[in-house]
Amino acid sequence: MRCEDIKKIFPDYLVGDLDQSSAEDIQSHIADCPACRQELEDLSAVWTKLGVLPEEHPSNGLREQFYRELEEYKAEMNREKPLHHLKQFFSSLFYLSRSGRPAYQFALGSIPLFIGLSLGYLLFSGRQNADLHREVQDMRQMLAVSLLDQRSTTERLRGVNLSYGLENPDNKMIQALLATLNNDPNINVRLAAVDALYLFYDSPSVREGIILSLSQQNSPFLQVALVDLLVSVQERQALESFKKLIEANQLDPKLKQKLEQGIKELSY
Repeated sequence: MRCEDIKKIFPDYLVGDLDQSSAEDIQSHIADCPACRQELEDLSAVWTKLGVLPEEHPSNGLREQFYRELEEYKAEMNREKPLHHLKQFFSSLFYLSRSGRPAYQFALGSIPLFIGLSLGYLLFSGRQNADLHREVQDMRQMLAVSLLDQRSTTERLRGVNLSYGLENPDNKMIQALLATLNNDPNINVRLAAVDALYLFYDSPSVREGIILSLSQQNSPFLQVALVDLLVSVQERQALESFKKLIEANQLDPKLKQKLEQGIKELSY
C-alpha cells in the first residue's frame, strides 16, 4: 500500500477498527517506512493524551441550540436548487471513489451515468428537472446505506453525514440509521445517527424507533441526547418511557435529572 493510503487508516488502526489483514498491512508498511512509522507514533502519542482527558459534559442548552441550527439547516436545504445537491453529491462521490476499495466500485461505475445526467441538467437548466434531482437523491441514499455497513468507523461516519442531505429518505435508509443508533460499536457514530434522525423526525417510524432506542442504550450520554431530541420535538408519547427509566435502579444522576426535566416540559 502507498503511504497516503496507509495514513488514511491510521485512526481506524489506533482504535482497533481494522480487520487483521489490514492491521498486518500497516505493521508491515511501517516496518519499512520510517516516515510513516514516525507519523503513527506521533498520532498514537496524541491519541493517548486525549484518552486521559476528563470527560466533558455539554451544558443543558448546548444540544437545544444545536437542534435549532439543524432546523435552520433543514429549512435551507429545502430551499436549495437541485444543482447544489448534484455538486454536493459529486464531491462526496469523487472523494470516496478515490479510496480504491471494493465497497466503492459501484460508485465508480455510477460516474459515467451521472456525467450524462449532469450534462442533461445543464442543457435544460432553464426549467425544473425533478427526475435528475430524484436520481441524485436515490444514489446518495444508496451510497449512505452502503457506508453504514462498513467496518471502518470513519466510513460509517461518512455514511451518517451523507444522509444529512436527503430530503425524503425511504424506509431502508431510516432503518439503517436506527440500526446504527442501536448497534454501532462506536458511540460517536451513534451520536451522529441521533442528529441525522432529528432531521427526519416527521416520520412516525423515526419517532417510534427513537423512543424504543432510549431503553436499549447503555450509554447515559447517548440517552441524554435522545431525551433532548424527544423533548425538542415535543414527543409526548415518550413520557411513559421517561417514567420507566426513572424507576430503574442505578440510573445516572445527570440522566435522571434530564428525564425529570423532560417529563415536566412534555406534561405542559
